[in-house]
Amino acid sequence: MYYAGWGIVGAMTEVDLRAVSAMRSRELYLDLLVRCISNVIYQDPSYAITGGRFDEETRRVGRDWPSLAHSMAGELRLRNLAELTQCMLDEGIPGDLIETGVWRGGCCILMKGVLAANGDTSRRVYVADSFDGLPPPDAAAYPVDAGLDLSIHRELAVSEAEVRRNFSLYGLLDDRVVTVPGFFRDTLPKLDVEELALMRLDGDLYESTILALAALYPRLSPGGIVIVDDYGCLAQCARAVDDYRATHGIEEPIVAIDWTGVYWRKAR
Repeated sequence: MYYAGWGIVGAMTEVDLRAVSAMRSRELYLDLLVRCISNVIYQDPSYAITGGRFDEETRRVGRDWPSLAHSMAGELRLRNLAELTQCMLDEGIPGDLIETGVWRGGCCILMKGVLAANGDTSRRVYVADSFDGLPPPDAAAYPVDAGLDLSIHRELAVSEAEVRRNFSLYGLLDDRVVTVPGFFRDTLPKLDVEELALMRLDGDLYESTILALAALYPRLSPGGIVIVDDYGCLAQCARAVDDYRATHGIEEPIVAIDWTGVYWRKAR
């Protein structure tokens, strides 16, 4: 039997064919997971603040706040997250995974789904959020945040119980899913985790972003991945990333995912 999907044609053993079949099954599962998390299947409308209707392109690039979907990251960022999580597994980067600022939990659910699709039962997924929306800006301590008050948007407040329920809806809730409730200033510095392989930051504010980097980046394994959701759309977030990188001499290139999301990999 022959298989041409890798750009070369050659005879394949039964073991090879089973491996190809398993890989294809994993790809199909993760593709469906992305479609469900972004809800491009049932196409729920967005909140009025971001348009009030479903638009395929807007949802694809993550420019709306969906009324029902479990993530507002959009298909492009979700697919990139799945790819980077798979890359981390394929390369054997040691450590757990975390997202800081999870909303309805969609990105954490996807990370857990990638682990499950690979049979990885050892790593934890840390789900860090206030579970009560964003804090008001602390302009005295972080002047860059002055004027960016996202705490008024109660659409962004999702309870810990609801996020855990969303995990269970996908069959992905177990004791390796660790919710971390509270504001980052209180929770992240004392988080009980030694090594991280992947960290995804979605805190919007300068304060939330700089606190997450300060608490977590030193624990990121060499070759580990940092994803920042709001780098392109919020100057406050971008400033925090740039300040932290400059202070700590981080020169690894920042790679654009789409109009706002970026990532880089820690030097090995």
